[in-house]
Amino acid sequence: MSGNGDAATKAEDDSSVMRVIRVGTRKSQLARIQTDTVVAMLKALYPGLQFEIVAMSTTGDKILDTALSKIGEKSLFTKELEHALERNEVDLVVHSLKDLPTVLPPGFTIGAICKRESPYDAVVFHPKFVGKTLETLPEKSVVGTSSLRRAAQLQRKFPHLEFKNIRGNLNTRLRKLDEQQEFSAIILAVAGLQRLGWQNRVGQILHPEECMYAVGQGALGVEVRAKDQDILNLEGGCSVPVAVHTVMKDGQLYLTGGVWSLDGSDSMQETMQATIHVPVQVPRLQHEDGPEDDPQLVGITARNIPRGAQLAAENLGISLANLLLSKGAKNILDVARQLNDVH
Repeated sequence: MSGNGDAATKAEDDSSVMRVIRVGTRKSQLARIQTDTVVAMLKALYPGLQFEIVAMSTTGDKILDTALSKIGEKSLFTKELEHALERNEVDLVVHSLKDLPTVLPPGFTIGAICKRESPYDAVVFHPKFVGKTLETLPEKSVVGTSSLRRAAQLQRKFPHLEFKNIRGNLNTRLRKLDEQQEFSAIILAVAGLQRLGWQNRVGQILHPEECMYAVGQGALGVEVRAKDQDILNLEGGCSVPVAVHTVMKDGQLYLTGGVWSLDGSDSMQETMQATIHVPVQVPRLQHEDGPEDDPQLVGITARNIPRGAQLAAENLGISLANLLLSKGAKNILDVARQLNDVH
């Protein structure tokens, strides 16, 4: 995260008043750790500002007896936080980027994305199966996951296993795994386990040939009001069976996308590439009358990335989506949604 210091300088000019920046977050232990990480980076950059953390529960936190895909809410973990942002109760909100819906509500933007940690999924095994892999688990072993994306891919790859919904924060899911005999293993994000200091529970890391990850997985996004230029200067999905894998090599961005039926029996994957030119260090644009030339694409305000690079990456994603749709991806997803509603 980086900034030009405008907000800090403005606050420091008035030594009698220290500006308070209110940061919204979910109440879970992982969410607080993630938010504390972002706040620590901001404090290091802007020692003249004071940060206050405002924690709240979201729809996804409150409804724990229903699969995420059946709740029917597109903003399960973000809606309440965005309402607080809209009402000026908080100035910025820290999210797991994969929890954000594809399209942000009007007036909001992603002002910063922190350096991404591992995007991969991990298998955590019941103590009696430590040392196993998904492939070597006994026939009909039950694996817990709250993600259709994970279940669809893994059902196809490991047909001898049964996949069952499991809800709750990471602490709750790990407790259900360890204290009950229902699950032989559960699937969690590597990044979440690392942030909680539970790397020792990772029994197997799933690579793209086994399970492609969610868009944005492993990254933290900071959502702000698009009109708050001083806050923007502080810059720094799993409910459908859709996944991606990206590789950047020698100036080429390779993007693989896929869709799956709920049982994994039907799938479609395609890979496309585009040339992306991103200088090692890009000077920030300075405007006396405001940042009207700063690019904002797909809800992200990224002032330190050239517009051409953003457009090339965005167009690559659009082209890959259109390619998959032209080959019948919509039919696979429509059937998956209908079956999910029935079940």
